[in-house]
Amino acid sequence: MADRTVFYPKHVDAGAKIIDFGGFDMPVQYEGIKQEHNAVRNRAGLFDVSHMGEFFVEGEHALALIQKVTINDASKLTPGKAQYSAMCYEDGGIVDDLLVYMLADNSYMLVVNAANIEKDLNWISKNNNTGAALTNRSDSMALLALQGPKSIDILKKLVNFDPSDIPFYTFKTGSVAGEDEVIISATGYTGEQGFELYIDTEKADALAIWDQIMEAGEEFNIEPAGLGARDTLRLEMGFALYGNDITADTHPLEARMGWLTKLDKGEFIGRDALVEKKEAGLSRKLMGLVINEPRKVPRSGYSVLDTDGEKIGEVTSGSQSITLNKGIALAYIAISHAVPDTELFVKIRKDRVTATVVKPPFIKN
Repeated sequence: MADRTVFYPKHVDAGAKIIDFGGFDMPVQYEGIKQEHNAVRNRAGLFDVSHMGEFFVEGEHALALIQKVTINDASKLTPGKAQYSAMCYEDGGIVDDLLVYMLADNSYMLVVNAANIEKDLNWISKNNNTGAALTNRSDSMALLALQGPKSIDILKKLVNFDPSDIPFYTFKTGSVAGEDEVIISATGYTGEQGFELYIDTEKADALAIWDQIMEAGEEFNIEPAGLGARDTLRLEMGFALYGNDITADTHPLEARMGWLTKLDKGEFIGRDALVEKKEAGLSRKLMGLVINEPRKVPRSGYSVLDTDGEKIGEVTSGSQSITLNKGIALAYIAISHAVPDTELFVKIRKDRVTATVVKPPFIKN
């Protein structure tokens, strides 16, 4: 039996279609993916993402451990700031992508993907030879993502500060709907204005916060949104999904994560391999594809072909863009063809369908 988040009864009451995702019973949709997608783009949607993992790293050696296992430079963080990062194996392959929150001096929270919680915890523990205090609090933390252009107006009703005072990749800790010690951040995975609420279920009533957000959002026609809409929203922004677009067989430089790979920060796991790959030059790159023919939808695993019909890439994520009403995809493409406006083909079943290479995001927000 899969695990269930604290919000599972809410999903059942709302008539959600439940699937096993990362070992959790999670809502893939309620009224429908298209409806929930459009709600987030135009109004507001509320996601349960409590399946994500939260590790707390504390003590005088906390920063040293994070610097060792992540590719970004966590020394640039100050309390109240968050950072997108990733962990690599020694060969440069990606262990996971994650968020790093600096809570206070010598105190950090790492947010990892649900399917990787055990693997990530073991990896960090294995490399924790400096004595930092590492605690897995995934089971006691609930996480909601309130996303959409009306999210500020909704949250204003529930907090005693202006939510617009939380810039992108920053956070505050405060009360939400009368429940204390909630971490309120703005990192996002949809491309819209929005907030994440990290709720310690040992200190706050997570279900009460869900109810209060839904009530506060009634005038804006807020909708609960499932993982299906979360996937179509993130794909339109070109955000990578672990297990699809980034894996142990991909490395950050080819995955358009070079901007967060700080090779000059000092030693970290995978650095030497990444330096070698950079010096050797990339053989492929993760790019976007827009399908030029109607009703043709690319899917993960489909081949990307050049104009001679030779395979030069593979789709890693694909769907029908609800905003554009076109098929879109992320794909690793041979570096010689990974150039915006290049015309290629995607093999969709028996058809060779024309596609144009683009640099994500697919929509501009």
